[in-house]
Amino acid sequence: MRLGLFGKGAADRAKVSGDAARIKADVRALLGLPEAAAIAVNEILCADPACPGTETVILVMNPGEKTKAFKAQMAMADLTREALADVLAGES
Repeated sequence: MRLGLFGKGAADRAKVSGDAARIKADVRALLGLPEAAAIAVNEILCADPACPGTETVILVMNPGEKTKAFKAQMAMADLTREALADVLAGES
């Protein structure tokens, strides 16, 4: 079995990539962003006991505006459009 970046195989990378693409499309639609806006979606795992564990971090970089950061206390695969709407409404 061949493992890729960070120990993930091709199937795992494809799933994560698909989840990120879905979330980016939902963010663009929910916030009404233009195509010029860049959206970054990353899943992080914090080993610190004070951290919530796995969280999804979303950065929205719209030209001429300050970068906005959003955090969902769940993995990308678990982030539904409804949960994403709640996260985006509570802008950080």
